[in-house]
Amino acid sequence: MKLIDGKAVSAKVLEECRGEVQALKDQGISPGLAVVLVGEDPASQVYVGSKVRTCEDLGIYSRKIVLSVDTTEDELLEVVRELNADSTINGILVQSPLPSQIDEAAIVRAIDPAKDVDGFHPENVAKLTLEDPTGFVACTPAGCMRLLAEYDIETAGKEVVVVGRSMIVGKPMALLLVAKGADATVTIAHSRTKDLAAVCRRADIIIAAVGRPEMVTKEFVKPGAVVIDVGVNRVDDASKKRGYRLTGDVTFDEVAELTEAITPVPGGVGPMTIAMLMKNTLQAAQQQCS
Repeated sequence: MKLIDGKAVSAKVLEECRGEVQALKDQGISPGLAVVLVGEDPASQVYVGSKVRTCEDLGIYSRKIVLSVDTTEDELLEVVRELNADSTINGILVQSPLPSQIDEAAIVRAIDPAKDVDGFHPENVAKLTLEDPTGFVACTPAGCMRLLAEYDIETAGKEVVVVGRSMIVGKPMALLLVAKGADATVTIAHSRTKDLAAVCRRADIIIAAVGRPEMVTKEFVKPGAVVIDVGVNRVDDASKKRGYRLTGDVTFDEVAELTEAITPVPGGVGPMTIAMLMKNTLQAAQQQCS
């Protein structure tokens, strides 16, 4: 069993980004990312802080905009419009989740698709479907693909089951895997799938992105499969100082021994998301200035 080290691969990606930042600056281009946080959700604050620190480390200009939890949809839309028009900002990220009074889909559609480094705008989803490399790919699925590539895990002709159908992970993940070059045969499974364990047991590669702690057990996995665990879940644990532990969507201890390769949680897919966000931001800067 190979343990897929997301920290090591993300460090490699960030070193590539460091070189790309310098190359852009040599052309007189200073890449910039704006991150908008609405409210005081603790997890969101951690994610935003990590993104800002990574920008600073790489030499990417970052702007953190924090709005109150009672911000209206119109007020947030105005912030997005201002960032769309700001030439110092190449990428815009509005941190999810948003408060209930704001329609998240409306905010995504309002972001200039050329600055949509999250890859959620309908135009970028269409480009992914069309295999147009000028579009931006959602960061977590892009990170999963990079992990598979770094560990020489072949996807061509393989049967892949993606467990989860969100626009953040499941659907773009499936599109990446069926694209020319990846050439996998993909099944998208979900909570309504009949005999989910049996469907997963067919898979050479399982992508677990359902958001249910330790749902994928050894009954879901055939010997020699590769398992990519996208889930990050907090589970109450009185034995831990902080009162909880982080776990994925996979029951790691019992599944790992069956696999050819598996990602841990934490330290697997998670670090790749921010690394691929930096990649998207640099792509945006290059495309906007070319």
